[in-house]
Amino acid sequence: MRWSRWHVRVVAALAVTWLLDGLEGSLGGSLAGALKDPATLGFSDSQLGLSSSFYLGGAIAGALVFGYLADRYGRRRLFTWTLLLYVFSTAATGFSRGIVSFTIFRMITGAGIGGEYAAINSAVDEIVPARMRGRVGLFISGTFWLGIILGSVVSTGFLSPAMFGLIVGWRVAFFTGVPIAVLVLWMRRFIPESPRWLIGQGRLREAESIVETIELKAAPTGENSNIAARFIEVETRPGSLLRRMFHQFAGPYRQRALLCFGLMAAQAFFYNSVFFSLGLVLLKYYDVSAGRVGLYFIPIAIGNLFGPILLGPLFDSLGRKRMVSGTYCMCAVLLFFSNLLFLGGHLTTVAQIAWWTATFFFASTAASSAYLTVSEVFPQEMRASSIAFFYAFGTLAGGVFGPFVFGLLIGTGSRAVLFRGYAIAAIVMFVAGLTQAIWGVPAERRSLESLAPVHEH
Repeated sequence: MRWSRWHVRVVAALAVTWLLDGLEGSLGGSLAGALKDPATLGFSDSQLGLSSSFYLGGAIAGALVFGYLADRYGRRRLFTWTLLLYVFSTAATGFSRGIVSFTIFRMITGAGIGGEYAAINSAVDEIVPARMRGRVGLFISGTFWLGIILGSVVSTGFLSPAMFGLIVGWRVAFFTGVPIAVLVLWMRRFIPESPRWLIGQGRLREAESIVETIELKAAPTGENSNIAARFIEVETRPGSLLRRMFHQFAGPYRQRALLCFGLMAAQAFFYNSVFFSLGLVLLKYYDVSAGRVGLYFIPIAIGNLFGPILLGPLFDSLGRKRMVSGTYCMCAVLLFFSNLLFLGGHLTTVAQIAWWTATFFFASTAASSAYLTVSEVFPQEMRASSIAFFYAFGTLAGGVFGPFVFGLLIGTGSRAVLFRGYAIAAIVMFVAGLTQAIWGVPAERRSLESLAPVHEH
């Protein structure tokens, strides 16, 4: 089926999940200075790291619960539940009175975002044409960095004395995502259920009706007879979804499961350790003022944004194995060498930002490709649950304690100690890239059904 305005509208309504997650991540970093100020909540470095860890812990729990529900009850129904959870919890964060309430609300916000990931990524893959699945998937993940940019601009503006100032500005900043989410809730009313999911549930008439509607909207007059000539097969299987999923992971899809876990854990460790610590590094080692930290996130976010956009088409042409492996390894090399310069004290603030921007140009593409890989290489019946599983346990293994640990490393004030932490992050990314080069699946331009048939036991 040709790419159409219908596809654009659907992708726009679903991609906002990544934008909102980027917004929350940016606020967590760029508001660090304001939250540490005794006039506000007076957090320490370790408390800020702990709140970030709880945000990720909430995302893990939300992904597991809502991912299972997305495979059980459908993608569309979950869109509303998870987004409403996000709206109420992020607004409540702005009313926090101390570390306990702040951490709890951040955790619930993470649960809403984590729950969105599984339903959104599976729905997008099941609707987008196979020949464009790579670039579209990476572009959607890349919108995370639009949220980062928005968060940086908002935090800098709201903390300015000309607007709300330090004491009130950080509270208002946490309301930024509310109007965006409310608008998207209205947009999602017009998104259909995934036809593939409906077929898997035996609801064939509903699936056929939705496909016919999509054909009318996505194809010019006279083309319908041509685009409806291909068929897919999706099995309807009774029994426990969780039991079947673990049988697949331990059996015919064991190698893919190990690969996906490695890719997700590596990027989770990298981002949740390195990226979440950038604001603290600027405050500690470069004497950047709290009100200007958000400005320095903008060029880094732009590098992250353009990585998936510019490199995304190559995932559909050069292929998944080369591009996933290449972006992981390139990110590792750039981080290691910039880390050496940091250790020797050879970097100015501008030079450090330039190195980070180049590193994250490849890192964001690598991270996006991990989500793309997980969403492609497992059977239809367990797609959302698989995304949730590997996001959750990859993040648990690689990311949950990263912000807290790196907060402690930065708190020591020692460049040598922080160097070791960054070196470990580089090694982890490089090993993940080598694993992809060996075990990666050539998924470019292939249907989801041909990539992951269901195996009987």
